[in-house]
Amino acid sequence: MTSSRPYLIRALYQWIVDNGLTPHLLVDASMPDVNVPSQHVSDGKIVLNVHPNSVRELSLENDWISFSARFSGAPYKVIFPVRATLAIYARENGQGMVFPEEGNGDDGGGPPSPPSSDTGGRKPSLRVVK
Repeated sequence: MTSSRPYLIRALYQWIVDNGLTPHLLVDASMPDVNVPSQHVSDGKIVLNVHPNSVRELSLENDWISFSARFSGAPYKVIFPVRATLAIYARENGQGMVFPEEGNGDDGGGPPSPPSSDTGGRKPSLRVVK
């Protein structure tokens, strides 16, 4: 199955904007193919305000997120893979979602594996309790 991350990002973005709040994306700027203004990167991460009044030509695709914005008064074309998105949240109240970092085997694309059941070699059984 494909990753659920881009679908969740689009849904949460719309929900945040519909409620009159400011959507922010937390992006791992150290990943390959991430093009963000390096002077605004801190600890390998950057927070991007993606409110419709703050960006132009916002594109939330399945593989890439891109938009044009001004940073310190200079225009900049931001583009990065969806997998670099670590969180989307509303600036005003922090509501949103944090995504697992890439590389830990969980991209949100499937259910967790079931827990192992060790019964010690006994068959499960039922008994009447009075």
